[in-house]
Amino acid sequence: MTGDSHALVMPSAPSATEVADGVGERLLTFSYLGWWFSCAAQRVDGQTFRPVVFCRASGGGDVEGAEQRLPPDTDNVAYGSEAEALRHAEQQAIRWAHDRTGDGQGRL
Repeated sequence: MTGDSHALVMPSAPSATEVADGVGERLLTFSYLGWWFSCAAQRVDGQTFRPVVFCRASGGGDVEGAEQRLPPDTDNVAYGSEAEALRHAEQQAIRWAHDRTGDGQGRL
């Protein structure tokens, strides 16, 4: 992973992503256990995609807190389809939230 890939900012909708960042048209944005997540699949090359997860703390009905990009959680950071990478990003976000709420068992 290159250092410039961490320069991406948390997208709020597919239209908020730039063509140059390689993030696909599908964007999954959801709130879970007090966190807002935006999950996407970033094109690595012509055949593989990398899961990308951005998060920030939510407060009340508004999004608050600094956004951050989660680091890859496995050695296999490239998947053969956009859908597979997006599904992994969603699972990573849920695990990440559980790790921070003391519920390491997860509820996938």
